[in-house]
Amino acid sequence: MTSPHIRQPASVQRVMMTVLAALLPGIAAYVWQVGAGILVNIAIASVTALASEALVLRLRKRALWITLSDGSALVTAWLVALILPSIAPWWLTVIGVLVAIVGAKHLYGGIGQNPFNPAMAAYCAVIIAYPALMSQWPHIDGLDFATQLHLILGGSREIDGITGATALDAMRTGLRNQVDIHTILSSGTFGFAGGRGWEWIAAGYLVGGFFLLARRVITWHLPIGFIVGMGFTAGVAWLVAPDSFPSPLFHLASGGAMLAAFFIVTDPVTGASSPLGKFIFAAGVGVIAWIIRTFGMYPDGIAFAVLLMNICVPLINHATQPALVGQRKEARP
Repeated sequence: MTSPHIRQPASVQRVMMTVLAALLPGIAAYVWQVGAGILVNIAIASVTALASEALVLRLRKRALWITLSDGSALVTAWLVALILPSIAPWWLTVIGVLVAIVGAKHLYGGIGQNPFNPAMAAYCAVIIAYPALMSQWPHIDGLDFATQLHLILGGSREIDGITGATALDAMRTGLRNQVDIHTILSSGTFGFAGGRGWEWIAAGYLVGGFFLLARRVITWHLPIGFIVGMGFTAGVAWLVAPDSFPSPLFHLASGGAMLAAFFIVTDPVTGASSPLGKFIFAAGVGVIAWIIRTFGMYPDGIAFAVLLMNICVPLINHATQPALVGQRKEARP
């Protein structure tokens, strides 16, 4: 058989639809543990993404159907909805999606040309602008669907009794107040590995990630790089001072770690291109995210870590670019 050895048809639409399908186990676990309000936010995000993308394409005088049907806007919308609190008011979800689609994607020329991950740019924008709203996460099984819908659609947010800190925030606050780590973990906020109930959501994303690997939509370099980067850094700190730093399992099972490992750092547009570069990029995200979680002012630093590593992608690509076939790589002075 001669080149180009095409194994199967590949297209942006096929890849994006596969990613959406892979997100379903995590979404199902989210609904099971937190409630169906997340589905409302996903719907709001999806409509906003398609409408804003259509408007920008019309203003740019580009073909609508080809871009709207490729699924990239929906993937961004779903990720934005999943990284915001499930009871975030509708307008916050709309702002986040607009930042992602209009600001982080189309201002740079559209799909394939944006240097920064759109969903992570949206998260950073809204958590800086609306930190109080971004800290309102419902307790597991704490809100029925009617209450969640009321809050999403703009109802009164006097909900201190049924919302609380995430596991990452509770852990960081407790350690800074010099509370023993075992005492912190004994509270109802924590489960067997991370935040109570959130371990199942992380497991759902893990299942979806294995599906992407099996379908060869992503390669192992990115999720393994992220897991090694965060897990190794957290493991060293934990072994040195187990009373001051939580275990690697806690970090990997809490927050958006598994979502990041399989669905965020794997963005083919804003990440590195070579196999070694992919591993370095993802490991860098994991290390920086752990540093921000541990010493920064935000409980989960994955979004900031991704954007910082996005800046480093040209350098990583340059340093890890393999030699062309038939050419020897020149020795560096």
